[in-house]
Amino acid sequence: MLALTSLRVKPDSCPLTPLRGTRPSYQSGRGSIRMEAMSDRKSRSSATGQVTLQDVARHLGVSAITVSRALKTPQRVSEALRARIMCAVSELGYRPNHAARSLASARSDSVLVLVPSLTNEVFVDTLSGIHEVLIPRGYQALIGNTHYSPQEEEKQLGVFLGHNPDGILLTGLDHTPRVREWLAGCGVPVVYMMEIDDARDSRCVGLSQFDGGQAITRYLVGKGYRRIAYVAAQADPRTLKRGEGYRAALREAGLYDPKREIWVPTPSSIGLGASLLDRLLKELPDCDAVFCCNDDLAQGMLFQCQRRNVAVPGQLAICGFNDLAASAWTNPPITTIATPRYAIGREAAQMLLDAIDGDTPPCKIDLGFSLVERLSA
Repeated sequence: MLALTSLRVKPDSCPLTPLRGTRPSYQSGRGSIRMEAMSDRKSRSSATGQVTLQDVARHLGVSAITVSRALKTPQRVSEALRARIMCAVSELGYRPNHAARSLASARSDSVLVLVPSLTNEVFVDTLSGIHEVLIPRGYQALIGNTHYSPQEEEKQLGVFLGHNPDGILLTGLDHTPRVREWLAGCGVPVVYMMEIDDARDSRCVGLSQFDGGQAITRYLVGKGYRRIAYVAAQADPRTLKRGEGYRAALREAGLYDPKREIWVPTPSSIGLGASLLDRLLKELPDCDAVFCCNDDLAQGMLFQCQRRNVAVPGQLAICGFNDLAASAWTNPPITTIATPRYAIGREAAQMLLDAIDGDTPPCKIDLGFSLVERLSA
């Protein structure tokens, strides 16, 4: 740092022009002037105690560009040199300044991911697929939990857009008008997950929730069940579409009865499934089968049937949706719809990175589903 104490220098009082590559240094108390090489000055970042890219380059005797290339595109640097650079990075404790890189390149190397739950196995698997694609490419996920609330999604999107993500991964297709407006004007690609949008020109990866609900209801009809209930919690858009598929299948079979639907706004859980089984037996005691909107409810219903000595599937057949891991290990194991949520995460992340890199046109990937027939129905 430059310290001036007793010497006062007027703007026009110093006729000397510093040589290129040097800076003037004023010696306190005597009025003398000496020239100090710029190479002796620490960089501004170094003055804060942070190791810079230039520090690493100087330590190795290579250019800063070479160090940057080894970190960002390692395939362009020889293996031996890359090993030396990574060793120096570790030894010196260098950490990339993402904020500076973002300002310099207009890229943040981050992707915004909004999901409705961080505890639901469906979205845990989806996030695993996303991370497997993003991390090797040097991207970090900014993850927001919307708690199945459109208003919370709007709030979080407004906050996260301030971090300038390079792209956005959103769950579902139903969003508030303000969210749609922000997405249209944010200038970065957006990929929608879990559902397929046939109406709009958008990028999406998922499956037809309607077809899944219709398929498992048709399965129950084909097995000879005639008084089939639909039990649903939370009433998010995907649950609603599964219900539409349920109705379509029963209408085509001439079996639809609106009184056989039970909907509650409560978040889904195994405990809720148990209490809904009690309600089903009280309100619809003649039901011979039930399609639960997800496996949480189906597992809870099955456990409560065991407590109440209701034979499954002898007295009541039970089906779920999503094929959670535990559904294969209940007694009896649960018939359900298997959804490719891990693959959805992978494909959605890859589609987004392709759009970031090359502005690829919107496209849709329907990964489908499979009906897993087990002993509960």
